Amino acid sequence: MIWWPTQVPTLHSGLITLRELGEGDIQNIFSGCQDPVIPRFTRVPANYTLGHAEFFIREKTPRSIKEKTELAFAIDFGNGADKEFAGVISFHSMDLPDLTAEIGYWISADMRGKGVGTTAVRVLTDFGFNSMGFERIEALVDIENLASKKLLSSAGYTLEGILRKKSRRFDEVQIDMASFAIIRDEWEGL
Repeated sequence: MIWWPTQVPTLHSGLITLRELGEGDIQNIFSGCQDPVIPRFTRVPANYTLGHAEFFIREKTPRSIKEKTELAFAIDFGNGADKEFAGVISFHSMDLPDLTAEIGYWISADMRGKGVGTTAVRVLTDFGFNSMGFERIEALVDIENLASKKLLSSAGYTLEGILRKKSRRFDEVQIDMASFAIIRDEWEGL
């Protein structure tokens, strides 16, 4: 059985903090999602507006926690007053009876290449296995997203295969997705 938090916990590892999203993140989310790489490789719309960010923080995230459909976190990088917003990470597309979840994330352009994403994925994966009780955590990645495939491999995930024509981009192109996963037994051995 999955343990579901009533509020988003704060998780730490070195310079990375995963924390509850709030009003103060709206502008950072809006600004981060102006990077064309994010809508290219995620479900974030290409024409992302401030209204999208406000809806995500004020309506979608609280409803998702209550309905147990997504558990989203802000990613911060740094210590104390020097912490900077670095992106968003979440568990979503969960199958709670089967003890599985999908992990998804986006990292702000200025935070890429610093190990922020890999550490955030490791922190949330550990929380998913050791606190929530998942047995399997998956990630689907556009096959052209080389950085994300490398990130997941570095975090201990295994490429299980290619799902042909799995997803449709906002530009209406049907794309193949790389399917990555890690199971509890593998995680405990890392």
